[in-house]
Amino acid sequence: MRQKIREYIVNVIGIKDEKEAAKLQMKYNKLYGTSLKGLQMEYQVDPLDYDAKVDQALPLDGLIQKDEQLREMLHTLQCKKWVFTNAYKVHALRCLKLLGIENEFDGLTYTNYALPNFNCKPDPAAFVRAMRDAGAVDPKQCYLVDDSAQNVDAAKKFGWTAIHLADDASQSNHGDYQIDNIHDLYKVLPELWQSQEPSTELERQSVDITAKA
Repeated sequence: MRQKIREYIVNVIGIKDEKEAAKLQMKYNKLYGTSLKGLQMEYQVDPLDYDAKVDQALPLDGLIQKDEQLREMLHTLQCKKWVFTNAYKVHALRCLKLLGIENEFDGLTYTNYALPNFNCKPDPAAFVRAMRDAGAVDPKQCYLVDDSAQNVDAAKKFGWTAIHLADDASQSNHGDYQIDNIHDLYKVLPELWQSQEPSTELERQSVDITAKA
């Protein structure tokens, strides 16, 4: 993804130095939450053109594999499950299908690139939109699992329980919990599964996770 974004900055924006393109990408991620938002704000790029040349151009079939352990974990999770993404709808659904978890969610809040002034995480307006879409009223009843420290910090500030999916959980102090494997979510928030006993398969997988750790 990062490489595709840098290629877009080089080929479409015209910044030929790849190091400068990388710096711009990082700057926009920090300021706006996504590179696209920064490029739209400062270079007036067409978001749908960006989507076609970046997100849709990714060879995801070779990058994302079905995750039966994740599907099982989601299937036994006893609460409303909602996708909240900075991606456009097509890309989000594509990823969910490749993972094999497209039927495990109750809905989706995505970033609508077609809107002239779209918002996205970590903008508080995006969290308001996600709660409205999901029918949530109390922020204390909302949880976010995200690999972006910036988004996790924003969620916690907004009153959500925030879980940082970090490269190295031991090096992160973002959010309420830190994990470096999505399968570890069951271990840090067991109360979300307490109303239903985990299946034998999930119990076995939890033991496997512990053993690997």
